Amino acid sequence: MRDIDITAECQEFIESLNERANEKFDYVLQIMLEVKLVSKEFVKKIESSSFYEMRIRAGNEYRIILFAIDHPNFIEAKKVILLNGFVKKASKDYAKALKKAERLLEDYTNEK
Repeated sequence: MRDIDITAECQEFIESLNERANEKFDYVLQIMLEVKLVSKEFVKKIESSSFYEMRIRAGNEYRIILFAIDHPNFIEAKKVILLNGFVKKASKDYAKALKKAERLLEDYTNEK
């Protein structure tokens, strides 16, 4: 269904997760790979941006910023990149994470 790339920075974040959160990440990733219409419980558009967030609830609220490379709509996308992750504590966490995601996306597109 989808081809998913993961940046080195995002991979480090994933590896830092506890076992429960890591299992949930694997579960949501599998859904993203196999299902076209993914529930907003797992992937949601971030308002006022071109990014989406992978949502992982495992004690804490974990978010991974992602970008649909080949289509502006995640549902239609065949290629997605997971850019960076963070623990959501407040809505202000998004601004910092989105700035980092923009930089990582620029680096990614320059490499390709």
